[in-house]
Amino acid sequence: MKSTSKRLWMRAGFAVFALSASTFMISCGKKEEPKELAKEAPKAEAPKPEPLKVGFIYVGPVGDAGWTFAHDTARKAIEEKFGEKIKTSFVEKVPEGADAERVIRDLVAQGNKLIFATSFGYGDAMEKVAKDHPEVKFEHATGYKTADNLRVYEGRFYEDAYLAGVIAGKMTKSNILGFVGSFPIPEVLRNINAYTLGAQSVNPKIRTKVVWVNTWFDPPKESEAAQSLINQKADVLLQNTDSTAVLQTAEKNGKFAFGWDSDMSAFAPKAHLASAVLTWAPYYEKAVNDVLNNSWKTEVTKWGTKEGMNDLIKVNDAVPEDVRKKIDELKAGLKDGSFTVFKGPISDNAGKVVLPKDEVADDAWKGKINFYVKGVEGKVPSGK
Repeated sequence: MKSTSKRLWMRAGFAVFALSASTFMISCGKKEEPKELAKEAPKAEAPKPEPLKVGFIYVGPVGDAGWTFAHDTARKAIEEKFGEKIKTSFVEKVPEGADAERVIRDLVAQGNKLIFATSFGYGDAMEKVAKDHPEVKFEHATGYKTADNLRVYEGRFYEDAYLAGVIAGKMTKSNILGFVGSFPIPEVLRNINAYTLGAQSVNPKIRTKVVWVNTWFDPPKESEAAQSLINQKADVLLQNTDSTAVLQTAEKNGKFAFGWDSDMSAFAPKAHLASAVLTWAPYYEKAVNDVLNNSWKTEVTKWGTKEGMNDLIKVNDAVPEDVRKKIDELKAGLKDGSFTVFKGPISDNAGKVVLPKDEVADDAWKGKINFYVKGVEGKVPSGK
């Protein structure tokens, strides 16, 4: 009996032990499950950085061609280039003066940290707003005022004007060229003079007549000025205004003209000799990169044919082959530095030597031009 009883107790004890061990193993298994789940839980994604807001202020309408169109084409190019890293906006048809300051301040209030003002007359407004907002970077096209957070940039448009002059000098029959000017500032006077010098290089008999409209964009005024020049026997026209009006007026009169700032060949194909185009995208890309990389610094940037900012394109088939070849040679010289537009001797139209023989004009000289070269008729108006 004792032996049987002993065996029964031993079996019962073993059963209890087995049950306890099984419970312990199940319990341990349950404790491991959260560890496995914790390893598989996804990590929270880091928040995306806010895009750099970039604002543009335009003097004219975006339109189909011209100065503002060229700038807005570049704005779209950097949007595509940088994608989600930037967000751009623009305000068009902003008069130079008090309205410009209001618009620029509004762009700052909207959170723009990089602002481009694309006309010379915005200079005073940019300077005032830049002083009040050191946290914002300001860029002024064709200006000259700088500050710790304000810099300027421009193209060497006069290079294209010179090339256009070479074509005009060969294509004119009356030996009278016409130029529709916006404002009598160095930028525009450089272009008038370069146009004349280019024409004189192939035709010493030419004369240039100028009509001022005192606006950058006003198609009726531009057309009226062009007609006035044609009435004075001018048969090849160039302009420093922003619409296609001069080119279209030339075509209506059976004369020649050039596109300015962007490709205008489609607007008057019979009159169109070539278009002087501006490609701002390379500079805008540089400016955005400077801000994104924290390398932005005050500087004055002047790019031209060499850097690919400006070019003369779509030369009309009516232009003789030897002239086309000459244009290609001049472009090559501008690119490699072997040719420069303003090289002495150069005299003004009163006979005064303004640049001695063999002397090459620097940017300081070009920035102070307030005269017509020999061959341009009349006097430069005083003031803006």
